[in-house]
Amino acid sequence: MVNLEWYRTFKAVYKSGTLTGAAEVLFISQPGVSLHLSSLENYVGYKLFDRTGRKMVPTERGKVLYNFIIEAMTKLEEAEKNFQRSTEKHTPTISVGMCFETFQITLEQYIATLPFNVIIQFGEYPEMVENLEKGILDIIITPQMVPKSSIDYQPFSSETIVLVGGNETDVQAFHALEETGDFEAVESWLKQQKWYGTTGDMEHLRRFWQLNFNKYPDFRPNYIVPNLNSIVRCLSSGQGLAVIPDFLCKKDIDSGQIKMIWQGKVPLTNTLHFATRKKTIYADEIALIKEIFMKVMK
Repeated sequence: MVNLEWYRTFKAVYKSGTLTGAAEVLFISQPGVSLHLSSLENYVGYKLFDRTGRKMVPTERGKVLYNFIIEAMTKLEEAEKNFQRSTEKHTPTISVGMCFETFQITLEQYIATLPFNVIIQFGEYPEMVENLEKGILDIIITPQMVPKSSIDYQPFSSETIVLVGGNETDVQAFHALEETGDFEAVESWLKQQKWYGTTGDMEHLRRFWQLNFNKYPDFRPNYIVPNLNSIVRCLSSGQGLAVIPDFLCKKDIDSGQIKMIWQGKVPLTNTLHFATRKKTIYADEIALIKEIFMKVMK
């Protein structure tokens, strides 16, 4: 008979891509992960992953199995979560979804003051909306609205995607070109500069470039760093350019650590929303989280 823990381990390996990553998620040893995985492979009768160096790449059969079990596994994990909550009647647990940089700028400094337990999750916005609908998350902060009949969206702030530069970046030539209205020359100057970006995410740069130059950027950033806050810290100690939301760097611009260079010909603005289920037993806890965000981002 198959052991449910084998499926849990299989999912962890699939999501993390390594045996080590799965072991850390499951709080078991790496040999234990290998044992569970080999047992499941023996049970189903075929390989679930190809071992490529340290990476575990799912086979086609592995992908089919993952897609078949993921919904059931998610429901079981949610059942575990709800059971845990029911035994902690006096201290509810609220799950909050947002991007990593937003968490660092807003909620991180208030976590220790909250009178309830908090689980922070990061991910892609459509996936977080799905998890909100399923009850895995209780509130998300998102610039994207994915229509769902069971979910309310409440706008509370906005962000403008702007071009910023390091505090040693000489931008006189840029502003001189901008004043002439020769945006081909502006684009050429920008492409000659050193750029910062984040791993696998060029959405802000693509949208900014498309809006201002009617094309997608045909270059890659020179420096790839973990997240947008890392970009701000790197720019504060040198030269270079980046396109990021203004609320992530407002304090650094005000203090002179980095330079605001350009909002573009037409500002690229996103509306930020609180997304919550229409029916929730955590209205008071969610209201407190909303209050913190509105205070920080006013």
